[in-house]
Amino acid sequence: MTTVAAYAAPASKAPLERTTIERRAVREHDVLIDIKFAGICHSDIHQAREGWGEAIFPMVPGHEIAGVVSEVGPGVTKYQVGDRVGVGCLVDSCRECDNCKAGLEQHCTGGSVGTYNAIGKDGEPTYGGYSEKVVVDENFVVRIPEGLALDEAAPLLCAGITTYSPLKQWGAAPGKKVAVIGLGGLGHMGVKIAHALGAEVTVLSQSLRKKDDGLKLGADHYYATSDENTFKELGGTFDLILSTVSAPLDFGAYLSLLRTGGALVNVGAPEEPIALNLFSLIGGNKTLAGSMIGGIAETQEMLDFCAEHGIGSEIELIAASEINEAYERVVNSDVRYRFVIDTATI
Repeated sequence: MTTVAAYAAPASKAPLERTTIERRAVREHDVLIDIKFAGICHSDIHQAREGWGEAIFPMVPGHEIAGVVSEVGPGVTKYQVGDRVGVGCLVDSCRECDNCKAGLEQHCTGGSVGTYNAIGKDGEPTYGGYSEKVVVDENFVVRIPEGLALDEAAPLLCAGITTYSPLKQWGAAPGKKVAVIGLGGLGHMGVKIAHALGAEVTVLSQSLRKKDDGLKLGADHYYATSDENTFKELGGTFDLILSTVSAPLDFGAYLSLLRTGGALVNVGAPEEPIALNLFSLIGGNKTLAGSMIGGIAETQEMLDFCAEHGIGSEIELIAASEINEAYERVVNSDVRYRFVIDTATI
């Protein structure tokens, strides 16, 4: 066991505070990672405040981890000391079910193990990236290509794969019209990746406040959803709409923006249930879908794609002492576009 410093929420809705946690000794197939940077995802806040249901405390959030390997177990074949690596939202799964065998570990029918706020196979709670070090099985570690700065790569481990996976699955490509709802931590990555995939990209945001940013990030068009003319003007336009916001929307209105056979895919997860008139789906043969991160192989594919296209996250680097302030700013949509903790300050 190794004792490391970390920032934890001691109880639901409580401010995070500096503490120490125990990391397990390195097992045969484990990798010990010196964490250099950890992104702050809105889902960290949902879980630390029990917005998505009962949680495990004390909680060390963080599933956007970038660091360097400092020790490997005797059976490790994929990594060696000094490698630049990342850990995303998963640290284990059953590895035997059909989903795991298909590279869909996030949908493990035996129950995948989250990087934090979960119970590992050893019966111990998992603790995330707001800490100095982490021990992870090599099969749930990914390689960060040399072309990506570690601080800008950290948010790719959640925000990057969360948008890359559905954009690929639903065919974002040249000749396709893609809309991204929300230009936040997820949305700005969705714009960058959809643009790199060759799609014609539109941002749908509450206001035009971030329009200049959106266009610089790769959007071709930018509309305010608070303007009722937007929904009239864009009716029947898009092949794919990616919703990255965690607020309940008028899904009927957004479905009206799809072409026949189009899809509205949700990666944002509102805490409240939604209401939907199914005629908005039936008319036009449309799809309302969801997508949850990606498997380990696809996460590696995403990192390689981002390195090839020079895509990192737009970040605001903070000290660990600023985490609680950062949480409030995320809730108020006051970040452009992802807070990243410099873990040297923990």
